[in-house]
Order: sequence, then C-alpha cells, then structure tokens
Amino acid sequence: MLLKEVIAELERFAPLDLAEDWDNVGLLVGDDQSEVKRVMTCLTLTPNVAAEAIREQADLIVCHHPIMFRPIQRITNATSEGKMLLDLIVGNVAVYSPHTAFDSAPDGINQRIAKVLELSNIHPIRPFADQDGLGSGRYGELSQPTTMENLLEVVKQKLGVSKLQYVGNLEQPVTKVGIACGSAAEFLNDAQKHDCEVLITGEARFHALLQAESLQMGMILLGHYGSERPAVEQLAEDIAGWFPEVKSWASSDEVDPLKWSVSNE
Repeated sequence: MLLKEVIAELERFAPLDLAEDWDNVGLLVGDDQSEVKRVMTCLTLTPNVAAEAIREQADLIVCHHPIMFRPIQRITNATSEGKMLLDLIVGNVAVYSPHTAFDSAPDGINQRIAKVLELSNIHPIRPFADQDGLGSGRYGELSQPTTMENLLEVVKQKLGVSKLQYVGNLEQPVTKVGIACGSAAEFLNDAQKHDCEVLITGEARFHALLQAESLQMGMILLGHYGSERPAVEQLAEDIAGWFPEVKSWASSDEVDPLKWSVSNE
C-alpha cells in the first residue's frame, strides 16, 4: 500500500476543501510514494507520541492537530519540535493532518457527536456557501425536550465523560443543541441563530462563558481532549476497515494533559 493511496482515502473521507482557510492540513511530512504497512492516529503529535510511532515502526501518523502550524525557519535539534521532526524523518515516518476538514466532514467529529447524542434534523451551524449540506459545526434536535441538568447526565453517559464544566441554569429547558468540537466558543452566536439553547464544545475562554450567560444560553465543555480524542480512536478503526492489510491503532501513550485535583475534605 502506497502512502498516496492512504491519503486518497483520507481525503475522500475528509476532503481538504472543507478545512478552514487558516488551517495547515494534508501531508505535512513524507514521500507519498513510500510504502505504508503501519498507521498510528493521535490527537496531537508530541515528542512522546512520536517516540511511540518510531518504537512501533509506524510508517504514517495521522494526527488531528497539525504540526508546523506556524511557519518555521529551521529544523534542528535545538528545539523539541525540531528534534521530533528530525527523528520522524530519519525514521521514515510520514505525518498527515486532516484537522478542520475532519471536524466538518459529513461523518466527521461534530457529526459523530451529534449522532451519539441521537440528535435529529442535523445540519451545519455554519453552512458553506458553495457546498450544499456541508459546513462547520452541527446542530440538531433532541428526541424530546429536557433540562440542562438532564442533558449534562446524558452527555456524560453517551460520550463517556466523567466530569463536565458548564454554564447555565440547570432548570433551563433544552430542545435543540449545537456542537463544535475543540476550542469553538465562537460558534455561540451562530448556534443561537439556529434556536439552540445549548452549545457543546471542548473549551472556552472566560469572556465566552460570560457571553453565554448574557445570551441566556447554556454551554457544556467536554475538554479539548474529550471532545476530539474519541473520533481519533474511531479513525484508527476506520483506516483498518479501509485497508485490512494495514495495521492501524490509536496512540496508547497519548493522554489528556489536563488533570483534576480533588479535595480530600
């Protein structure tokens, strides 16, 4: 299996023209004529995750968050990123990132969260003007009206998240929910225009939380890792299904960097 064949399937699944203009997506490191037998997926390519890929002899890393997001002028071992890139190149490990194309794909991260929550009448929060039915974020209707308090429990159960942060009144009625994975509080106004009472996202800045309060909208924060890592794990299974001859797995060394300190009192 050639890398270009794997890339073609990834781009069929998450076309790069769905990515935001500011993003850095596609093949970021590697030779598309190289052979691929082992693929590892991850949310973020950190030195320890790269070390796992090299140790496990991966030929390709599909990382959600792109490396070299900002222009770099040199690649040397003087920085952790430079050393990581050199190690990957020496190890013949290619790197591909679908990022916001994966977020917005027809069966991408936001769509999958909407399906897991069993929303109906699912549509993009921000439709693309030139692509019918496609766009960023998702919103949809709950099977029956509920409260913010009940929705929090449903989200915990269905998305496998033990702890959630939220903004809003627990008694607030909810019939329509917006979804925007990662750090996407900027979708708040758009979600409100679609009559959503709640926006589910990964993380948000303090002033975005205050904005939600002023709009009398609920906001549920899954954590950046919690909102996107499950889809990365599913992507590893998808790749294994597309290419049975390829060994595919989600990084086992990757963990959420955010920890919780619980009081003993």
